[in-house]
Amino acid sequence: MTMLQPKIISTLKQYNRRQFYADLVAGIIVGIVALPLAIAFGIASGVSPQNGLITAVIAGFLISLLGGSRVQIGGPTGAFIVVIYGIVEQFGINGLTIATIMAGIMLVLMGLFRLGSVIKFMPYPVIVGFTSGIALVIFSSQIKDFFGLDIDKVPAGFVEKWLLYAQHLYSVNWYAAALSVFTVLTVVLFPRITTLVPGSLAAIAVTTLAVQLLNVPVATIGSRFGQIAMEFPMPHLPAIENIHTLKMLIQPAFTIAMLGAIESLLSAVVADGIIGTTHRSNMELVAQGTANIVTPLFGGIPATGAIARTITNIKNGGRTPVAGIIHALTLLLILLFFGKWARLIPMPCLAGILVMVAYNMSEWRSFKDMFNHPKSDISVMAATFLLTVLIDLTVAIQVGLLLAMVLFVKRTAETSEVQVIRSQFDADDELTDIGSDAGKNLPLLLPPKTQVYEINGPFFFGAANKFDEALRRVSAAPKVRIIRMQKVPFIDATGINNLKSLCQKSKNEGIHIILSEVNAQPLEVMEKSGLLKMLGPGNVFPHIAGALQAAAQLVNVPQQPA
Repeated sequence: MTMLQPKIISTLKQYNRRQFYADLVAGIIVGIVALPLAIAFGIASGVSPQNGLITAVIAGFLISLLGGSRVQIGGPTGAFIVVIYGIVEQFGINGLTIATIMAGIMLVLMGLFRLGSVIKFMPYPVIVGFTSGIALVIFSSQIKDFFGLDIDKVPAGFVEKWLLYAQHLYSVNWYAAALSVFTVLTVVLFPRITTLVPGSLAAIAVTTLAVQLLNVPVATIGSRFGQIAMEFPMPHLPAIENIHTLKMLIQPAFTIAMLGAIESLLSAVVADGIIGTTHRSNMELVAQGTANIVTPLFGGIPATGAIARTITNIKNGGRTPVAGIIHALTLLLILLFFGKWARLIPMPCLAGILVMVAYNMSEWRSFKDMFNHPKSDISVMAATFLLTVLIDLTVAIQVGLLLAMVLFVKRTAETSEVQVIRSQFDADDELTDIGSDAGKNLPLLLPPKTQVYEINGPFFFGAANKFDEALRRVSAAPKVRIIRMQKVPFIDATGINNLKSLCQKSKNEGIHIILSEVNAQPLEVMEKSGLLKMLGPGNVFPHIAGALQAAAQLVNVPQQPA
């Protein structure tokens, strides 16, 4: 059961004062780093900054307390912005709460059913496609505040957004644009001065002071959202109006669950590579699920493991979940005692921070590198990217996965082939190779009126038709068909059906079927499906030599009518 044991239990067994001090410092630093991100993610998602802060506090605490990683930092992330914004637009905050709880239940079930290792097999082109797509959507959503455009409501559609931006270029607020550019430069350049204070926090401090002291005419959190309540909200259950709404929320809830699982496990894998540990993927999913069940009850939004904050934790000495817990407590103290000052933060500054988040998320180097891969991978990435940007993230992941699976089946089918060895003597060289593994000095000449069909690769629905093609290439009907399956690792129902049809057809034509060198999985499937019973006893041989000897005996005996 250790695979479903929170990592904090095992780490605290050897905990000491020195590690606590390192976790304390790392937790406080990560809490400060997370502050502007939590506010920015909340606003960009179409909810209030307080919703983002609450998520960072509750989800951050639960993910560290219950998680399967030593150093994972949980909270709101940029990956969820697109999904959350769409849900809030269509179903409101209440719908978002229900969808998040449903996603949390899905995540818990994934962990309990040990699906943590399976989710890691998400195709890389799909990940690059939707991650880059999300980055472009986030960037697009910040243009209004980045330039201070005079727009009441920005449409959800990507194309519609940019058309509206183009129509309002005349309304650029150059003060807002200057603050946004200053924020971007500060985030990029400030780490060269010091890494003790995050560049985003420094930008917030400077721009907020400038706006207040110089009375700069730009929008602030307060002017758009009002006061941030300096209190912790009480939990409340969402209202489920009707079953139809619940059904409609299943799909976005599944998207939240999949995104949460993928991002948290990727973050945990990256962390393992840095500190040389191993996370418990199933326990991590349970923790993520629990956080997403509890957090929305307090008004929070979906949360998952955050790669950037996790790496910040590691770089500052955090090595146990205690650092993540301290990060959450730090944010709680800021919310309770300094929350009122957050209303003074200018919106262009937050837009600049999110533009940098989008840039870091974009993985443009990975996106560019994908064009050096096979065309099938490029098509999967491009389809996922375009669908994320133009249609919907849920559709993008579904289509991307489907396309990746179809192309995988195609590539696998292309590796399978059926080689026909005829009764002519020009097949002797091939037969010498075939018999080299029999371990016996037996003459392996092909008997008359005997054909050998050698299947290379998996015999499944994607390749089963190749056997029919091989049969059509042979004009003369033999008395014996030997099917050699040494290189068949597995067979599926289509392959079995194909062989059954061949056996029945051969029986009707008076042709004897012999199998040679059948591996364990195909042999088990053949027995369960009744194919071995159809063949009859004594028609499966462990070596090609035995199959050829049996064929030689069969062709020298007058054939009995079928």
